[in-house]
Amino acid sequence: MSHHCHDEHEHGHGGHGHDHGEHDHSDDITPALQFSLYQYINFDEVTALNEAQEGSGRAIVKKTWAERLTVEPELESDADEELLMNIPFTGQIKLHSILLRTSDSDSAPRTLKVILNREDIDFSTASDTEGAQTFELSRTSEVQELPVRRARFNAVRRLALFFPDNFGDGDEDVTRISYVGFKGEWMQLGRAPANILYEAAANPGDHKIKGTSVNQMGSGIGGRGPGV
Repeated sequence: MSHHCHDEHEHGHGGHGHDHGEHDHSDDITPALQFSLYQYINFDEVTALNEAQEGSGRAIVKKTWAERLTVEPELESDADEELLMNIPFTGQIKLHSILLRTSDSDSAPRTLKVILNREDIDFSTASDTEGAQTFELSRTSEVQELPVRRARFNAVRRLALFFPDNFGDGDEDVTRISYVGFKGEWMQLGRAPANILYEAAANPGDHKIKGTSVNQMGSGIGGRGPGV
Protein backbone atom coordinates (compact mmCIF):
# COMPACT_ATOMS: atom_id res chain seq x y z
CA MET A 1 0.00 0.00 0.00
CA SER A 2 1.38 3.36 -0.96
CA HIS A 3 2.22 5.92 1.68
CA HIS A 4 1.38 9.13 -0.10
CA CYS A 5 -1.63 9.62 2.15
CA HIS A 6 -2.08 12.03 4.98
CA ASP A 7 -1.55 11.81 8.70
CA GLU A 8 -4.59 12.32 10.89
CA HIS A 9 -3.28 15.65 12.18
CA GLU A 10 -1.11 16.80 9.28
CA HIS A 11 -2.30 17.58 5.79
CA GLY A 12 1.04 17.58 4.01
CA HIS A 13 2.19 14.59 1.99
CA GLY A 14 3.31 11.50 3.89
CA GLY A 15 6.68 9.87 3.83
CA HIS A 16 7.79 11.03 7.26
CA GLY A 17 7.84 7.37 8.23
CA HIS A 18 6.16 7.71 11.60
CA ASP A 19 2.86 8.42 13.22
CA HIS A 20 1.77 10.04 16.43
CA GLY A 21 1.46 7.61 19.30
CA GLU A 22 -1.99 6.17 19.52
CA HIS A 23 -2.79 6.84 15.85
CA ASP A 24 -1.05 3.66 14.77
CA HIS A 25 -2.88 3.38 11.46
CA SER A 26 -3.04 7.06 10.54
CA ASP A 27 -0.94 6.45 7.43
CA ASP A 28 -3.74 4.31 6.05
CA ILE A 29 -6.73 6.57 6.58
CA THR A 30 -6.84 8.02 3.07
CA PRO A 31 -6.98 4.79 1.03
CA ALA A 32 -9.22 3.30 3.67
CA LEU A 33 -11.86 5.98 3.23
CA GLN A 34 -11.61 5.94 -0.54
CA PHE A 35 -12.07 2.22 -1.03
CA SER A 36 -14.29 1.03 1.82
CA LEU A 37 -17.58 -0.45 0.61
CA TYR A 38 -19.05 -0.59 4.12
CA GLN A 39 -21.77 2.00 3.54
CA TYR A 40 -22.89 0.34 0.30
CA ILE A 41 -23.77 -3.03 1.86
CA ASN A 42 -27.49 -3.78 2.05
CA PHE A 43 -27.28 -4.97 5.65
CA ASP A 44 -31.01 -5.79 5.95
CA GLU A 45 -30.67 -8.46 3.26
CA VAL A 46 -27.43 -10.10 4.45
CA THR A 47 -28.01 -13.77 5.32
CA ALA A 48 -25.93 -16.76 6.39
CA LEU A 49 -26.96 -20.38 5.94
CA ASN A 50 -26.11 -22.93 8.65
CA GLU A 51 -25.44 -20.21 11.20
CA ALA A 52 -25.75 -21.42 14.79
CA GLN A 53 -27.23 -18.12 15.97
CA GLU A 54 -29.71 -16.32 13.76
CA GLY A 55 -28.42 -12.97 12.53
CA SER A 56 -24.78 -13.60 13.43
CA GLY A 57 -23.71 -13.53 9.79
CA ARG A 58 -25.23 -10.10 9.37
CA ALA A 59 -23.68 -9.00 12.66
CA ILE A 60 -20.08 -9.72 11.61
CA VAL A 61 -20.58 -7.88 8.32
CA LYS A 62 -21.89 -4.87 10.26
CA LYS A 63 -18.67 -4.66 12.28
CA THR A 64 -16.67 -1.58 11.35
CA TRP A 65 -12.93 -1.73 10.70
CA ALA A 66 -12.39 -0.30 14.19
CA GLU A 67 -14.28 -3.31 15.59
CA ARG A 68 -12.48 -5.91 13.47
CA LEU A 69 -10.55 -7.42 16.40
CA THR A 70 -13.51 -7.69 18.79
CA VAL A 71 -14.41 -11.29 19.67
CA GLU A 72 -18.18 -10.85 19.61
CA PRO A 73 -20.31 -11.14 17.64
CA GLU A 74 -18.97 -14.21 15.86
CA LEU A 75 -20.45 -16.35 13.11
CA GLU A 76 -20.42 -20.08 13.95
CA SER A 77 -21.61 -22.94 11.77
CA ASP A 78 -24.30 -25.21 13.16
CA ALA A 79 -24.88 -28.71 11.73
CA ASP A 80 -21.46 -29.11 10.11
CA GLU A 81 -18.45 -27.04 9.06
CA GLU A 82 -20.04 -25.41 5.99
CA LEU A 83 -21.08 -21.76 5.91
CA LEU A 84 -22.69 -19.78 3.09
CA MET A 85 -23.05 -16.00 3.30
CA ASN A 86 -25.16 -13.92 0.88
CA ILE A 87 -24.22 -10.23 0.79
CA PRO A 88 -26.06 -7.78 -1.49
CA PHE A 89 -25.03 -4.19 -2.18
CA THR A 90 -27.20 -1.11 -2.63
CA GLY A 91 -25.84 -0.58 -6.15
CA GLN A 92 -23.24 -2.00 -8.49
CA ILE A 93 -19.66 -2.23 -7.29
CA LYS A 94 -16.21 -2.98 -8.63
CA LEU A 95 -14.69 -5.26 -6.02
CA HIS A 96 -10.98 -4.95 -5.23
CA SER A 97 -10.57 -7.28 -2.25
CA ILE A 98 -12.29 -9.17 0.54
CA LEU A 99 -11.22 -8.68 4.16
CA LEU A 100 -11.59 -11.64 6.49
CA ARG A 101 -10.67 -12.41 10.09
CA THR A 102 -10.90 -15.91 11.52
CA SER A 103 -8.48 -17.48 14.03
CA ASP A 104 -5.40 -19.63 14.49
CA SER A 105 -7.44 -22.73 15.28
CA ASP A 106 -9.06 -25.76 13.66
CA SER A 107 -12.31 -23.80 13.39
CA ALA A 108 -10.80 -21.35 10.88
CA PRO A 109 -12.20 -21.84 7.37
CA ARG A 110 -9.71 -23.32 4.92
CA THR A 111 -11.36 -22.47 1.58
CA LEU A 112 -13.50 -19.61 0.27
CA LYS A 113 -15.40 -19.80 -3.02
CA VAL A 114 -16.87 -16.49 -4.24
CA ILE A 115 -19.99 -16.56 -6.45
CA LEU A 116 -21.38 -13.45 -8.14
CA ASN A 117 -24.86 -12.04 -8.68
CA ARG A 118 -26.88 -15.13 -7.79
CA GLU A 119 -29.98 -14.90 -5.58
CA ASP A 120 -30.71 -18.63 -5.62
CA ILE A 121 -27.55 -19.93 -3.97
CA ASP A 122 -27.86 -22.77 -1.46
CA PHE A 123 -25.27 -25.32 -0.40
CA SER A 124 -26.02 -27.61 -3.32
CA THR A 125 -25.67 -24.94 -5.99
CA ALA A 126 -22.65 -23.42 -4.22
CA SER A 127 -20.89 -26.78 -4.35
CA ASP A 128 -21.75 -27.35 -8.00
CA THR A 129 -20.92 -23.81 -9.22
CA GLU A 130 -17.37 -23.03 -10.21
CA GLY A 131 -17.61 -19.48 -8.88
CA ALA A 132 -15.68 -16.40 -9.92
CA GLN A 133 -12.65 -17.13 -7.71
CA THR A 134 -11.58 -19.59 -5.00
CA PHE A 135 -9.13 -18.74 -2.22
CA GLU A 136 -7.01 -20.96 -0.01
CA LEU A 137 -7.16 -19.20 3.34
CA SER A 138 -4.57 -18.84 6.09
CA ARG A 139 -4.96 -20.15 9.61
CA THR A 140 -4.34 -16.87 11.43
CA SER A 141 -5.98 -14.40 13.78
CA GLU A 142 -4.74 -11.53 11.60
CA VAL A 143 -7.11 -9.90 9.12
CA GLN A 144 -6.51 -11.43 5.70
CA GLU A 145 -6.89 -9.30 2.58
CA LEU A 146 -7.88 -11.39 -0.43
CA PRO A 147 -7.36 -9.50 -3.73
CA VAL A 148 -9.80 -10.57 -6.43
CA ARG A 149 -9.26 -10.86 -10.17
CA ARG A 150 -10.74 -7.47 -10.92
CA ALA A 151 -11.77 -8.23 -14.49
CA ARG A 152 -14.24 -10.76 -13.10
CA PHE A 153 -15.56 -8.47 -10.35
CA ASN A 154 -16.27 -5.21 -12.20
CA ALA A 155 -20.08 -5.42 -12.15
CA VAL A 156 -21.03 -6.91 -8.77
CA ARG A 157 -24.44 -6.47 -7.18
CA ARG A 158 -24.37 -9.46 -4.82
CA LEU A 159 -21.72 -11.80 -3.40
CA ALA A 160 -22.09 -15.34 -2.12
CA LEU A 161 -19.21 -16.43 0.13
CA PHE A 162 -19.07 -20.22 0.42
CA PHE A 163 -16.84 -21.76 3.10
CA PRO A 164 -16.97 -25.54 2.51
CA ASP A 165 -14.38 -26.68 5.04
CA ASN A 166 -12.07 -25.72 7.89
CA PHE A 167 -8.66 -26.65 9.24
CA GLY A 168 -10.05 -29.45 11.39
CA ASP A 169 -9.75 -32.02 8.55
CA GLY A 170 -13.12 -33.46 9.46
CA ASP A 171 -12.56 -33.44 13.22
CA GLU A 172 -13.99 -29.94 13.82
CA ASP A 173 -17.68 -29.46 13.00
CA VAL A 174 -17.79 -25.75 13.87
CA THR A 175 -16.38 -23.09 11.54
CA ARG A 176 -15.96 -19.61 13.03
CA ILE A 177 -15.59 -16.21 11.34
CA SER A 178 -15.42 -12.92 13.24
CA TYR A 179 -15.08 -10.20 10.58
CA VAL A 180 -15.89 -9.70 6.88
CA GLY A 181 -15.29 -6.49 4.93
CA PHE A 182 -14.85 -5.28 1.36
CA LYS A 183 -12.79 -2.80 -0.64
CA GLY A 184 -13.69 -1.48 -4.06
CA GLU A 185 -15.59 1.21 -5.94
CA TRP A 186 -19.30 1.88 -5.85
CA MET A 187 -21.09 2.75 -9.09
CA GLN A 188 -24.35 4.51 -9.60
CA LEU A 189 -25.96 2.60 -12.44
CA GLY A 190 -25.50 4.47 -15.70
CA ARG A 191 -22.79 6.69 -14.25
CA ALA A 192 -19.06 6.54 -13.78
CA PRO A 193 -17.59 5.08 -10.55
CA ALA A 194 -18.21 7.42 -7.64
CA ASN A 195 -15.49 8.05 -5.07
CA ILE A 196 -17.57 10.33 -2.89
CA LEU A 197 -15.16 9.98 0.02
CA TYR A 198 -12.21 11.49 -1.82
CA GLU A 199 -12.68 15.00 -0.46
CA ALA A 200 -12.96 13.78 3.12
CA ALA A 201 -10.00 11.47 2.67
CA ALA A 202 -7.86 14.48 1.83
CA ASN A 203 -8.84 15.95 5.18
CA PRO A 204 -9.52 12.99 7.47
CA GLY A 205 -9.68 15.21 10.55
CA ASP A 206 -13.19 16.20 9.50
CA HIS A 207 -15.77 14.21 11.43
CA LYS A 208 -18.67 14.41 9.02
CA ILE A 209 -18.99 13.39 5.40
CA LYS A 210 -22.21 14.60 3.85
CA GLY A 211 -23.98 14.10 7.16
CA THR A 212 -22.42 10.72 7.88
CA SER A 213 -19.99 10.02 10.68
CA VAL A 214 -16.63 8.78 9.49
CA ASN A 215 -16.59 6.42 12.46
CA GLN A 216 -19.78 4.77 11.25
CA MET A 217 -18.08 3.83 8.01
CA GLY A 218 -15.22 2.06 9.68
CA SER A 219 -12.81 4.68 11.00
CA GLY A 220 -9.82 3.54 9.06
CA ILE A 221 -11.05 0.59 7.07
CA GLY A 222 -8.10 -0.84 5.27
CA GLY A 223 -5.73 -0.77 8.19
CA ARG A 224 -2.10 -1.68 7.66
CA GLY A 225 -3.02 -4.32 5.11
CA PRO A 226 -4.23 -7.64 6.41
CA GLY A 227 -1.77 -10.47 6.60
CA VAL A 228 1.22 -8.19 7.11
